Amino acid sequence: MELHRRPGRLVLPLICVLAGVVLLTIGHGLLRTLVALGGIALGGTVLAGALRPFRFVVDADGLTVRRPGLRRRVGWTELDAVVLDQPAPRSGVPAAPRLLAVPAPGARLGPARARHPFDDRPAVDLLDLAGIRESPDQLAAALARHAGDRFLDARARRRSTFADPDFTVALRGYRTEAVDALVRQGRDALASGDPELCRAARAEIDRARATGLARANRGYSVLQVDEALDALVAALTEEPG
Repeated sequence: MELHRRPGRLVLPLICVLAGVVLLTIGHGLLRTLVALGGIALGGTVLAGALRPFRFVVDADGLTVRRPGLRRRVGWTELDAVVLDQPAPRSGVPAAPRLLAVPAPGARLGPARARHPFDDRPAVDLLDLAGIRESPDQLAAALARHAGDRFLDARARRRSTFADPDFTVALRGYRTEAVDALVRQGRDALASGDPELCRAARAEIDRARATGLARANRGYSVLQVDEALDALVAALTEEPG
């Protein structure tokens, strides 16, 4: 399976660059000039990244990667784990799925700035799926077929261990970022099956509730969050099966 970038990714940065050029040519003033230069710089940076060579192939022999920092074939024997993960939302906005790789001992894939979501092993951030045409589920199917036991779909693992709560946004509700972080930590601990992680997640939820979860003008429903956290604490209290 070969991944491809989505078409149309150049439109927005081109508009930023062109708008900046137009602002520079039709007017004067410090503020106008700063806005124009900022638009040109932002659009140019995004354009440069979008035009870089890209190739990502999943097959029986491993991964063929061509992106900044990694341009070679990576055999399955060089990988201890390949994880398709969904980062936590930021300010209530869902983040794009990412593909992480845990190198095998002695293998060099680049800086290991990420972490395995369940056992905290150092991992390499291989791919951001935000600009990829193929869906995360299509990639997951290809990795399951070719990577075997090395592949972990962290999204599915979380869904199978604790229902994904769908909170209503209400006035003076709990701040969304704090609730998302607590739920994610609890689900990751459950999915890991590690008693220590479960105890740590349960303690963090208890601490947050004892000190009082922060509220916002528009946040998650207090009643729904309280019920979900009660259920999560109960699940974390049980011995992992």
